[in-house]
Amino acid sequence: MILVYEFPPYISVAGQRPNSWFKYFKENNIEPIIITRQWDNSYNNELDYVAPSKSKYTEIENINLGTILKAPYKPNLANKILLKYGNQKFKYLRKIISAYYEFIQFILPIGPKIEIYNSANKFLKYNKVDMILASGDPFVLFHYASKLSKKHEIPWVADYRDPWSHDSSKKNILLKIWSSYYEKKIVNTSTCIITVSEFIKAQISELTTKKIYVIPNGYESEFIERAKKIKQTNKCLSIALAGTIYDWNPIEGFLFTVNEFVKKGDALLINFYGINKTDEINNLISSKFPSIKNHVKIHTKLPYENLLEKLAENNLLLLFNYYSYMGTKIYDYIGLERKILLCFSNDDESKELKKKYYSIKDNKNISNILQEDLIQKTNSGIILKDKDDLFQKLLELELEFKKNKMINCNTINSEDYSRKGQVEKISNILKYTFEKQNS
Repeated sequence: MILVYEFPPYISVAGQRPNSWFKYFKENNIEPIIITRQWDNSYNNELDYVAPSKSKYTEIENINLGTILKAPYKPNLANKILLKYGNQKFKYLRKIISAYYEFIQFILPIGPKIEIYNSANKFLKYNKVDMILASGDPFVLFHYASKLSKKHEIPWVADYRDPWSHDSSKKNILLKIWSSYYEKKIVNTSTCIITVSEFIKAQISELTTKKIYVIPNGYESEFIERAKKIKQTNKCLSIALAGTIYDWNPIEGFLFTVNEFVKKGDALLINFYGINKTDEINNLISSKFPSIKNHVKIHTKLPYENLLEKLAENNLLLLFNYYSYMGTKIYDYIGLERKILLCFSNDDESKELKKKYYSIKDNKNISNILQEDLIQKTNSGIILKDKDDLFQKLLELELEFKKNKMINCNTINSEDYSRKGQVEKISNILKYTFEKQNS
């Protein structure tokens, strides 16, 4: 049984990891039963995350790959206010209400995610499963898995996609203390732990002595292989970025360089797909870089497989430095075998942004330049020092494009990062854990 919150048809990076489990567990002799929430995608934007489900009952879908139980979803008061009045109104009130549920959901059986527990509990009353696997964030799913484990005497495994109490976005000291207390209490009831990087493993190790396995994220081979058959555009040099832009990302510095490059009179196209800062970027272009208005295209969020096809049409893929974290998009970039531009390794503006917004402390015992390490290991791109370095590399790439009508990429060993291969590794861990538990 797999407890997971974000799952298709909801479009998100977080849903890709558990979706790969569902697709490939059966090939590894594991029968998956997904417990998630209903996603209706009525708005086709961020409001889908808090919109109520159309059905008030758990929906069950049985297919060849396994079983999916879709629990009903009822938004809390904060989310109802958001849906009715929009994101700009009653912000402080919504924060207070959300904080209340963030605390209370670990004490009382309430909150917008409780139906996942209820659906799982009802299923376990009449059906036998060998193990429970819970994927967080949200980490209340770990709490539910621990409760179900105790009640039905089933071992459970915790899968961390992100940090819990070490999450740098948690600015409230009380919430950090609260999260740390419950994280330590809950994960110590698990049989073992899986996470995506050595950095997160080091953080978890501060709270538990449980065995921790590192299984990185990856790319979906089926969709990547299809997308790789698409030819790069030969019309003009194009650079693409997909997904979230964080406050510490030097987007202004990147656009400044694009502006300087465009001044030369050469064609350049920047494609942003499904980004979260559409208004900010449009305002930045209008106020500071109006000459690149026709050189920047912002596209709406796309289903994963369609996004990969769009990315493959581009000559270059933009990646902003995530420092101690790897992220997930780098694996798709490597799988597509389009040259990566990593911005930046030693840029003054980036350093200031990092100091202001990136609150994750470096760990002396492990690498804090994970993306750089992987790009070098796979020969998949260019690590750019700063804006000047980016400008010079664009000049070189422009010459290559004019000569060949494409940008060459010599990525090696990309197959090592397919999700299908990662699922095989996770399957072996689960089988070993189960056998050890029952020996």
